[in-house]
Amino acid sequence: MNPLPTAMACPLPKLDFSEIQLGHGSGGILMQKLLEPLFGLFANPALSERHDGAVVSTGGRIAITTDSFVVSPIFFPGGDIGRLAVHGTVNDLAMCGAYPRYLALGLILEEGLPVLDLWKVLCSVREAADRCSVAIVTGDTKVVERGKGDRIFLHATGVGDLHPQAAVSARRIRPGDQILLNGPVGAHGIAILSVREGFAFESSIESDTAPLHQSVVRLLDRFGTRVHFLRDATRGGLATVLAEAAQQGSKGIEVDEARIPVDEEVGSACEILGLDPLYVANEGRFVALVAPEIAEEALTELRHSGWPKAAAIGTVGEEHPGKVLLRSAIGGKRPLPLLPGEQLPRIC
Repeated sequence: MNPLPTAMACPLPKLDFSEIQLGHGSGGILMQKLLEPLFGLFANPALSERHDGAVVSTGGRIAITTDSFVVSPIFFPGGDIGRLAVHGTVNDLAMCGAYPRYLALGLILEEGLPVLDLWKVLCSVREAADRCSVAIVTGDTKVVERGKGDRIFLHATGVGDLHPQAAVSARRIRPGDQILLNGPVGAHGIAILSVREGFAFESSIESDTAPLHQSVVRLLDRFGTRVHFLRDATRGGLATVLAEAAQQGSKGIEVDEARIPVDEEVGSACEILGLDPLYVANEGRFVALVAPEIAEEALTELRHSGWPKAAAIGTVGEEHPGKVLLRSAIGGKRPLPLLPGEQLPRIC
């Protein structure tokens, strides 16, 4: 009889965990510091890309992603946790350069959740999945005691077919690459905050939650490997995506504040609340770093695929590698670093 395999040693990382405590709003640099040892613990080529999804080979190339959704409140202007779970998972696959096919859904329900609320959320899941042409193929449901959850948490895993021309990686970022953004930023986070905190703004600000895969497929169909990097600007907003791209690609990034679209009502709300819209979460916005020779055509393609306010907002360079600089409207420059934590926790 073969002996049982010996358990692998799991040495503690060189990190003083006594100095780190998770709290409401943990994110940014703190989360990066916490997760860094995990990349070594589970080291493999797919994980080393440090993306929100992974490209793997199972006879053909597919993308897989998994995400948890704990947004509060579960219903908000422009959407709900069900729609968010589908769009968020689909979008993570799209950012790998994949077309979504299947979703698995996990539900954690708190005792006392009204069945009508559950039904509304599941109907939103169905509607969003139909819109994205993905099938919910398996799932799981658990109920926890009252007070041990917050109404409902959703967990989704997605699988998609990788586009044959997809070659999306921070390692492919090049000096001269142009940075494209598909629309105005900040609406999702402000929509959540307006309901959560009971703020009343003059105009109704709705979440920008939307599926992005069709726009990405159009870019890849037309421009293929000249699309170097894709990332949706969710938690931490646009600034965090740019900071991570600069760090992971070891390149410098400069963006023009005047060219970054922010709807007037969102900008006004951020000013009142003391928030920077560049760090406010989105659920229907993505950044594409593309070769300079296709930038103008790619921008036109984005505008024709349903994003009339898409904009070219900056450039990749060799200077200040690993950092992002924002050129202000008056000509000065300031860094856009990773924040120690999240401005707005539980927005997705």
